[in-house]
Amino acid sequence: MAQLICSDVTLGYEGKTVTENLNFEVNAGDYLCIVGENGAGKSTLIKALLGLKNPMSGTITTGERLKSTEIGYLPQQTLIQKDFPASVKEIVLSGLLNKCGLRPFYTKEQKEFAKKQMERLNIAHLSSKCYRELSGGQQQRVLLARALCATGKMLLLDEPVAGLDPKVTKEMYELISSLNKEDGITVIMVSHDITAAVKYASHILHISHTPLFFGKKEDYIKTDIGKSFTEAMGGEE
Repeated sequence: MAQLICSDVTLGYEGKTVTENLNFEVNAGDYLCIVGENGAGKSTLIKALLGLKNPMSGTITTGERLKSTEIGYLPQQTLIQKDFPASVKEIVLSGLLNKCGLRPFYTKEQKEFAKKQMERLNIAHLSSKCYRELSGGQQQRVLLARALCATGKMLLLDEPVAGLDPKVTKEMYELISSLNKEDGITVIMVSHDITAAVKYASHILHISHTPLFFGKKEDYIKTDIGKSFTEAMGGEE
């Protein structure tokens, strides 16, 4: 059974439709990249998958015992968030809040789990550092560690490399790919980087006012829309 099923979904805001007729499934271990022009509804879809926004019509359901609270989320950062005055350890631990229940503290096991996520992402040595003193790439690793504390099943990433330099961008993509392939974590990522999408993803969802493609990346690059989009993006480099 699929981990996530989107059936005949229409999304929009203030009564205005952004995208409609969305039908796709995400299975455990998939790496789905969502692409499309600006304003196509990519971030709106992410909010709907997280349960933060209700579809205008259609249904979004989870399977394989995946709860909406078990989806780790790495959002686009705002300037205010980048200047957040908390330690790295505090931010990473906050990913465990949903698992604390009524307890006003973290257990020894939870603290150890958070430590392992920091070690996994090479930021353990930064645990006592103030978040706002970190580089952009380090901040993204902290937020990714926080998302991993929330779940070991599925990650939703909204433009995770926005604003990062090419070297750090490549490192981030490789890290996400490793979490997918080595740890078996399902990845759903919104990206403007079609080159990276084609390189790393297993599946592509290309949306506009109506969906233009959903399927394996190997099939996507053979379609007219896949060819035109990859050629257009390649011409911008």
